[in-house]
Amino acid sequence: MSIVSIPASAQMAVPKAKTVSGEKLFGQQCGACHATKPGEIRVGPSLAGIIGRKAASQRGYGYSPALRKSGLTWTRDSMDKWLTDSGTTVRGTTMVYSQADAAKRRAIIDYLNTLPR
Repeated sequence: MSIVSIPASAQMAVPKAKTVSGEKLFGQQCGACHATKPGEIRVGPSLAGIIGRKAASQRGYGYSPALRKSGLTWTRDSMDKWLTDSGTTVRGTTMVYSQADAAKRRAIIDYLNTLPR
């Protein structure tokens, strides 16, 4: 039995993974319920300027008692935990979301970080 060696130049190139668009993911996974325009309320509150904001602080939106009592401030880390599994992060929250893919969570958080207050 002989082993055949294939030169690197003849090997099939593996395409690089595409960069995940946080704006597109937001539109697909969050945009039906959350606006990016400050003060606009849909099913959920606007996420404009959310990074750095205290959780449950947007006026005019009826947050769950659990989120109001959470004491969270939306940092990149707390948002990552929330997007990983909101129900585990704040037990009793009315928003249920879970994104297992760390790259997708990071892309969404990067996008949220670009939104003006």
